[in-house]
Amino acid sequence: MKTILRLERAEARAMVAAAIAKAEALGVPETVCVVDEGGYPIALERMDNARITGPQIAWNKAWTAAGHKRSTHLFTRPPNGPALPGNEAFGIQLSFEGRFAAFVGGFPVVVDGEVIGGVGLSGGNGEQDIACGLAALEALAALIAPSGKTVLVEADIKK
Repeated sequence: MKTILRLERAEARAMVAAAIAKAEALGVPETVCVVDEGGYPIALERMDNARITGPQIAWNKAWTAAGHKRSTHLFTRPPNGPALPGNEAFGIQLSFEGRFAAFVGGFPVVVDGEVIGGVGLSGGNGEQDIACGLAALEALAALIAPSGKTVLVEADIKK
């Protein structure tokens, strides 16, 4: 039997708050979603003036990152992104009724080497979504640091 780590609401809320604070500093209206290991939302927040499509897109990105254990933009990064035309996973973004997100803004949450969830962002350009996603991961890292557990805080995550 295996002991597993799970994100809880307080941690998810801290991640969302940090991403929102970064978005406010950047002047971009974001939607942020944090999901558990199964891809189900724990916390989701849409900033004032953020697009109404943001919640679904942010959830899709978080769901994809958690489920496929990689940052979503890696699927389409040239030259070897697996979802690029001619590569082995071309068309994967059509999977799961079009829910699979193969573009920037989704990051797996990796604690002590295990993927325990995901964070997705929608509303900014690629650089802004990455900055807000990293802020969320940094907040989790700071929150759980006293426990001795480590969070992978980087843009290009592939587990």
